[in-house]
Amino acid sequence: MESQLIILRGNSGSGKTTIAKRLQRHLGLGTLLVSQDVVRRDMLMVHDREGNPSIDLTRQIAEYGKGTCEFVIVEGIFNSSRYGDMLKELIDFYDKKAYTYYFDLSFEETVRRHHTRDKKMDFGEDSMRAWWNPVDVLGVEGEVLLTDDMSEDEVLERVLASLKVGLEKI
Repeated sequence: MESQLIILRGNSGSGKTTIAKRLQRHLGLGTLLVSQDVVRRDMLMVHDREGNPSIDLTRQIAEYGKGTCEFVIVEGIFNSSRYGDMLKELIDFYDKKAYTYYFDLSFEETVRRHHTRDKKMDFGEDSMRAWWNPVDVLGVEGEVLLTDDMSEDEVLERVLASLKVGLEKI
């Protein structure tokens, strides 16, 4: 089986998890979704610091998907200074059959989107401002920037069109 890697990155509240879950539902059974929040917070309960074990575990889970799953979605904030090398290694591991997206949103749009989520009570604008890391692109070939003016459906259509899979299930 030839596997394809999809990387979704961006600031907290930008829509990464929403798009990742919709993609997984659309792509169907056997699509592996590796969420930074699940690995770091739920599985390992570690802080997002340099060298934390979630970096290696994320890589290992995503590597497992190659040859096992047609699609592997890796989503999270994935600050480039901490996670960039691991993500670039995954792109190479997948023989460059990787699609990389960065939610390049304004702070205001990210806060607006955050207020539409179930997690809106977990943290507020002050925390988001403290975590804010603008234009944190990986700088890899083919990286696509997703902007304020793109709706959730437009982002999903863009990713699916890149994968060349049918859009009829959206």
